[in-house]
Amino acid sequence: MEGMGFMSGNKNQVVMLTGASSGIGKATAQWLMERGFRVYGTSRRAPGIREGQPAHSSPSGGFIEMIPLDVSSEESVENAVRTVIEREGRIDVLINNAGMGIAGSIEDTSIQEAEKQFDINFFGCLRMIRHVLPVMRRQGWGKIIFISSVAGMISIPYQSMYSASKYALEALVEALRHEVAPFGIKACLVEPGDTRTEFTSSRIIAEAAGKDSPYDNRFRKSLARMEHDEQNGVPPEKVARVIHGMILKKNPPIRRAVGFGYKTILLLKKLLPSWLVEKLVGMLYA
Repeated sequence: MEGMGFMSGNKNQVVMLTGASSGIGKATAQWLMERGFRVYGTSRRAPGIREGQPAHSSPSGGFIEMIPLDVSSEESVENAVRTVIEREGRIDVLINNAGMGIAGSIEDTSIQEAEKQFDINFFGCLRMIRHVLPVMRRQGWGKIIFISSVAGMISIPYQSMYSASKYALEALVEALRHEVAPFGIKACLVEPGDTRTEFTSSRIIAEAAGKDSPYDNRFRKSLARMEHDEQNGVPPEKVARVIHGMILKKNPPIRRAVGFGYKTILLLKKLLPSWLVEKLVGMLYA
């Protein structure tokens, strides 16, 4: 049975959105605010925004309020969730969007760099749901939306740690859907492909991925292709619209890719033999 929190449509639904200061997160916060959602956006740094004061509001009654949150800190996650509950008494929707990317060959990526990648992209989501699920179980409803990636279904050379963190997230959500269904909670994934955001410029390059690396030439060519595709990709508002659509669905599908081209690629992965998929990926990035 659908929870009471979703019986009134968009109006006054409380959304907690990680990584809301830029890119897909910022576009999603704006999109939802304009449609009447009460958005608590989070960021490690929220310049120019005073906590406790709505940064933006709309005639529909929606607003965006930024609160500090570092998803790599258990204490920070606990404090941020408590802040939303103290102000609203509930969380209708959690959008796990905060993430980062490390690029470089597997051999050039240190254990510490790989751990950092997983600490944000995977364990950051795990920390969030462990603190939000008790709230949603008590209220008897909720939706949790994870921002994954097409790279969570097709692993990209020289983005192995990013891909692996998203693959892990996909597996987590597949299990989570079964576990939380009896409590009226829905979980799903949105898988953007190349998107025009600050993610490109903020990508971290593995320290050992320099000119002395035996992978340097291929890595630089692959990275240039990725950056070009990202900066010519879909605008983040397109992803925001898909996220909104998943919120509105009574029973959202397990995953939804963004962009016709990426839907086609994922379909081909299901239909084509694995050796051919590997060859196609290699032609693009290896």
